[in-house]
Amino acid sequence: QVQLVESGGGLVQAGGSLTLSCAASGRTFSSYSVGWFRQAPGKDREFVAVINRGGDTIYYAHSIKDRTTVSRDNAKNTASLQMNSLKPEDTAVYYCAASSFALPRGLPENYQFWGQGTQVTVSS
Repeated sequence: QVQLVESGGGLVQAGGSLTLSCAASGRTFSSYSVGWFRQAPGKDREFVAVINRGGDTIYYAHSIKDRTTVSRDNAKNTASLQMNSLKPEDTAVYYCAASSFALPRGLPENYQFWGQGTQVTVSS
C-alpha cells in the first residue's frame, strides 16, 4: 500500500502560479511512477503529467505542457507539480496517483493508489 496526501491547493488569481505537493508513505515510493490528474466539476478526470520512478522520464498533457513542471524527490518521498500562468479553466481538484507500471501514461486505470485531492481555484 502507498498512502498519498496532496497539499498546496487554494485560490489564486489568473496569471499566477501554484505548486502542489504529494507526500507518500507506506511502501517504497521510488518503486512507483507518480501521475497527476485533475477533475473539474461535471467533467471527467483529466491527465496532467506523469513522472517515472527515477524521475528521468516525464510526460505532460499537450494542453498544459508549456506551463507545467513536475518533479520528485525519492529521498523525501515527495512529488510536486508546478503550474504557471494559471487560467480559470485550470480550476479543478488535483490528484496525485501512484502506479506500479514503468510508464503508466495518462490512463487512470493504470494507477493503483490515489490521494484525496486538493482544490485549486483560479479567479479571473
